[in-house]
Order: sequence, then structure tokens, then C-alpha cells
Amino acid sequence: MIDVLVVDDDFMVARIHRGFVERIDGFRVVGTASTGEQAIAAVDELRPDLVLLDLYLPDMFGLDVVTRLRAARHDCDVLVISAAREAEAVRRAVRYGAVNYLLKPFGFDELRTRLEQYAARRNALRATVVSDQADVDRVLSRSGAHIATSKLPRGLSAETAELVERTLRGHSGTFSAAECANAVGISRVSARRYLEHFADTGRAEVNLRYGSAGRPERRYGWVS
Repeated sequence: MIDVLVVDDDFMVARIHRGFVERIDGFRVVGTASTGEQAIAAVDELRPDLVLLDLYLPDMFGLDVVTRLRAARHDCDVLVISAAREAEAVRRAVRYGAVNYLLKPFGFDELRTRLEQYAARRNALRATVVSDQADVDRVLSRSGAHIATSKLPRGLSAETAELVERTLRGHSGTFSAAECANAVGISRVSARRYLEHFADTGRAEVNLRYGSAGRPERRYGWVS
């Protein structure tokens, strides 16, 4: 059973998210919090495995809560649930180790997909025995971490590759290069290079969407 703390400053939203989580097998809500200070105190007391963390809290920015938790040596995972669409917020969430980033408003199925993905990765990591470099690479891949910068083509950065990867992982459908560029905060040309790299290495698949005229649109989805 995965214990979850729901953090949101809106009481009704927190109640809805709690109801969503409690409908998913293998998860239970152990508490809720409406401020950053309450969230930190709740983690101290309840020791959840996962925090569903809103970013716009009345007393502090949500990612500052993560900083406080890490300073206190809490190792709970964090899944950001926020209306914040700024690319910098997404980048900071990635740098702070968020396991996913879900934009509000969202439906039950969207949250369920991400929690089930999280549970599968968590269980796989707990069962992994590391005996060689291949095992290490598999562990990093399952956790969503960037594996090896030396494998990236010249001109591609590890940080941006991780942002693009997490964007694809966290989206249940497919992305065009333009849509990915908007989500990550990079140019369409750059997004296309990262997406093609993931397709070339077998980590993303490409589907063609045909319109009424012109070239078909290339759409990319992460390979589970």
C-alpha cells in the first residue's frame, strides 16, 4: 500500500483529489494539508510515500516545501499537481526530483494513469538487483532519470533531454514537435531533435497524422 499526502490550498479540490486517490487500488490517503507549513508537519508525522503537491500555496511556493523536506532528510516522492504552466516551474520540478507534473484541471483517469505508472516504477526499483552497468542503466531508465550524457548526439543537453523525456512520460497521448516545444519551453526545431533522438533509440514511437493537404504530422509517444 502506498501512503499519499494531498496538499492543496482549496478544500474542495483537496477533497476531490483525495476521492480520486482512494479509488485507485494500492493507494490510500493518510492526510491532507492546505499550506506549506502544514504539509511539512504532516510529512513529519505521517511519513507518506508520496506527496501530491500543489505549487500555489498561501504561505510558500510548493517547491520550497520540497527543499524543506529534503533538508529534513525526508525521502518521500513528490508528484506536482498545479495550474502553473510556466516552463521554469516545470524545470524546477524536474530538478527537485518530482516523479511527475500534472496540470490542473485533470480528470480521474489522468491521475490514475500517472499513479499506476509511479507504482510500477516504484515496485520495479524495489525488486531490482544491481550486478552490472546494464542493471544500473535499467534502474535509472525506470526512475525517469537521465542515463548517460555520452549517449546524446552532439548539441543535445542532458538537462533538456530529461525535460523532454518527462514531458513525454507524463502525457497519455502523443505530442507533435510544436506541442512538445510549448510544454518544455524550447524551440520547435530543438524539440524535434530530442524527439527524433528518443525515436532513434527506441524510447519513443512515431505516428503519422495525415491532414487534408501537405506532409503528414509526426507525433511522438513514450514507449512504456
